[in-house]
Amino acid sequence: MSLITTDEQEALRDVMRAFLRKYSTEADVRTQMDTDTGFDLDAWRTAAEQIGLQSLAIPEGLGGAGYGFDELAVVMEETGRTLYTGPVLASAVIATQALTLAGDHDACERYLPSMADGTLVATVAVSEGAAAWTESDIQVAGRLSGQEWLLTGTKQYVLNGAEAGLIVVAARTDRGISLFAVEPTNPGVSVQPLPVMDLTRRFASVQLQDTPATLIGLDGGGWATLSQLFDRAVVALACEQVGGAAAVMESTIDYLKVRQQFGRAIGSFQAIKHRCADMLVELESARSAAAYASAAVAGGAEDASIAASIAKAYCSTAYYHIAAESIQMHGGIGFTWEHPAHLYFKRAKSAEVLFGSPAWHRERIAQLIGMV
Repeated sequence: MSLITTDEQEALRDVMRAFLRKYSTEADVRTQMDTDTGFDLDAWRTAAEQIGLQSLAIPEGLGGAGYGFDELAVVMEETGRTLYTGPVLASAVIATQALTLAGDHDACERYLPSMADGTLVATVAVSEGAAAWTESDIQVAGRLSGQEWLLTGTKQYVLNGAEAGLIVVAARTDRGISLFAVEPTNPGVSVQPLPVMDLTRRFASVQLQDTPATLIGLDGGGWATLSQLFDRAVVALACEQVGGAAAVMESTIDYLKVRQQFGRAIGSFQAIKHRCADMLVELESARSAAAYASAAVAGGAEDASIAASIAKAYCSTAYYHIAAESIQMHGGIGFTWEHPAHLYFKRAKSAEVLFGSPAWHRERIAQLIGMV
């Protein structure tokens, strides 16, 4: 989602909207919330076959389309509009970017083709005690036993951890932070789904006990990869938040035009108009922040990390406020289980803390610009 989208990116947006209208209606989302996997596997594979969603940012030589981060940003915005439950953020964005950024050709050849065709869901496990990624938080230990790497420790808040066939684990070795490929079928792996408020997005804890793993990239080179990956994960989430906030505002405006009180549409009341104006300013500011951050990350700009944290902090606050205002403006019906307002409110709240709260990112910005 660069500052100016191309015709090709707008065509991708149209294709995504058509796909989501068919496979991510409110009824679809509610149905998938009650399933074991949390998403429709058939729809996920259809997205791979008909759109190439999972392969957008995978190099052409490995079964992908060879596009960049800008196209992923467009996809994330559209999936956020409908609360699509498929593991786009975990697998198509974060895990895919982790493998390509690590520069391990063997790992890419082994996993990316299956990820591209939708038969393999992957995720990345970094956090342990904190929601955000910090180097000191990584305490899972990696050690060599002969020629084999073994991992021991516990990862928390792993996106789609229970649904993934590949988990890219950040662990600490004698040389520093390194990345490892772990398959759930490996000995010593225990994956437990975590209770969540937002049922449209699943998390899990992953326990490892002398689990065999395959090194990805260089031993000790993992944090350099994770630093770049974190910015991309944060910006992708910010783009998703923009899409969700836009959908909430549009549906709220539609409701305000038809809900009658005292013989007139409640949207005509001045107090409501002012609140809607505030929501619009927040939405467009969030859109601008996410667009700049996306362009900065895609172009490798020097201020990419600063832009990413600005986008995450602002988009999180804007989405949460717009979702909360929507419930208030819908009145009593907005508080009911049958109305979709609570689904967006819960997604807004879970996304607000994922990869670091707004306060955490404001602190990060201060550090990056040398204020602390």
